Amino acid sequence: MAIADKVQGFIERASWIRKMFEEGATLREKYGAENVFDFTLGNPAVEPPEAFRVQLLELAQRPLSGMHRYMNNAGHEQTRAAVADILTEKSGLPVAARHVIMTCGAGGALNVILKTILNPGEEVIILTPYFVEYKFYIDNHGGVPVEVWTDRETFQPDIEAISAAIGPKTRALILNSPNNPTGVVYPRETLAALGRMLEQKEKELGRQIYVISDEPYARLSYDGKEVPSIFACIRNAVIATSHSKDLALPGERIGYLAANPQMREVEQFMEGAIFCNRVLGFVNAPALMQLLVAGLQRASVDVAEYQKKRDLLYNHLSALGFQMVKPDGGFYLFPKSPLADDVEFVKQAQKHNLLLVPGSGFGAPGFFRIAYCVDLAMIEASLPAWDKLAAETLSA
Repeated sequence: MAIADKVQGFIERASWIRKMFEEGATLREKYGAENVFDFTLGNPAVEPPEAFRVQLLELAQRPLSGMHRYMNNAGHEQTRAAVADILTEKSGLPVAARHVIMTCGAGGALNVILKTILNPGEEVIILTPYFVEYKFYIDNHGGVPVEVWTDRETFQPDIEAISAAIGPKTRALILNSPNNPTGVVYPRETLAALGRMLEQKEKELGRQIYVISDEPYARLSYDGKEVPSIFACIRNAVIATSHSKDLALPGERIGYLAANPQMREVEQFMEGAIFCNRVLGFVNAPALMQLLVAGLQRASVDVAEYQKKRDLLYNHLSALGFQMVKPDGGFYLFPKSPLADDVEFVKQAQKHNLLLVPGSGFGAPGFFRIAYCVDLAMIEASLPAWDKLAAETLSA
């Protein structure tokens, strides 16, 4: 075999999202793009805010001296300071530039954090349903994923179940709020209760347990819903995030990690993370993007556009009889599959040129995911296909 056995096994189990996206290419070629309704990939159809284009043009016309040179491995000081200012405002804690590392997106940040903290065989708790890449990232650094289900009706963290899963090998817990794939937001009181439980577990076990907060959707919340600061709730917390969603820049791979300034031995953690950022090959986040996002920490895409899309799909599908939690953030719906076999349901949907992702791809068979970050016109055009699918499957 040309590649490692483990990698081959991962490929065979890996991303349903990509697999369905590739199915879409076949359908588009056969039926025409306007007749295929692809809800598989969280790839925003919206454009970056106008402030991004203004800043980009300014740097192109009036380039800064040395703007394309090497920099400190943690990133440009002014960008890290701009990020720290926002985190300080949100958390009420003195986050400084030295607590921030600019990274190649949230994926880069997560890998740097896991590389920094994991010893071989240590465990990382992930909450089901989960972003499928978490397992591969954990394996990259010798860790062992431990799945813990959220509440199956609300998808909120089950603190008792998390507590029961913590043992002498537990090193970290990954949180994702607003969540992919469910769209739920974890409230402040839940995070605070989780923080208290973890502090007690740390005392019992005599070891530090990190909470890694994966936050690429943190600025995309609806109906006035608060996305609380993880730093204000949990001491040993690290943020991993990107501007892929809030600034609609997924292809630019620009993000950061940030450590709670109250974390135990925070300076040692940051030293380790800067080292790991280098040796993993990320080295630096792209210089131009760092300079651009420094002045965009208060900017965002128009969240009202996403809320309009959420409301249209949620209301229409609910009226048809699909059951789901109404998302408070992000841009995903995660309904229950009308068929016991969610993969079979997704195949049924393909007959109507609807491309969806089975919940099995997120560790949650019996559900399916819809990414509504697509054009509004496509959502509107898809509604008759949803009507036909509901008629076939909801009465089955």
